[in-house]
Amino acid sequence: MQRQAILQQFNDAWCAKDLEAILSFFTEDAEYINIPMDPPNRGLAEIRAFIEGFLGMLDSIEFIVHKQVEQGDLVMNERTDRIEMNGKSIDLAVMGVFEFRGDKIVKWRDYFDMAAFTQ
Repeated sequence: MQRQAILQQFNDAWCAKDLEAILSFFTEDAEYINIPMDPPNRGLAEIRAFIEGFLGMLDSIEFIVHKQVEQGDLVMNERTDRIEMNGKSIDLAVMGVFEFRGDKIVKWRDYFDMAAFTQ
């Protein structure tokens, strides 16, 4: 399966707020980094804790992919994360970088302006 198609399924799992489905896309030793935040999340236990906490704050989330490119084990996308939380709507511009090992995500880096998220 093309990795872009895998990411579409990953995005669908996020929209469904399905923690187990989201985690199934990662390798055991994966790393997930929100660049403006510290520290990185390394391994499935840390990734689970972060995503579970984040999903718990959300009313809904949608990833709207504007552009996406794939080369070898790398997929990069420019997207808007539409987030509903605490009665507030946020459209967050994000640049995502996904590295794959086989059909699983081994590294995920998201670049965004933290100020836009916290306003």
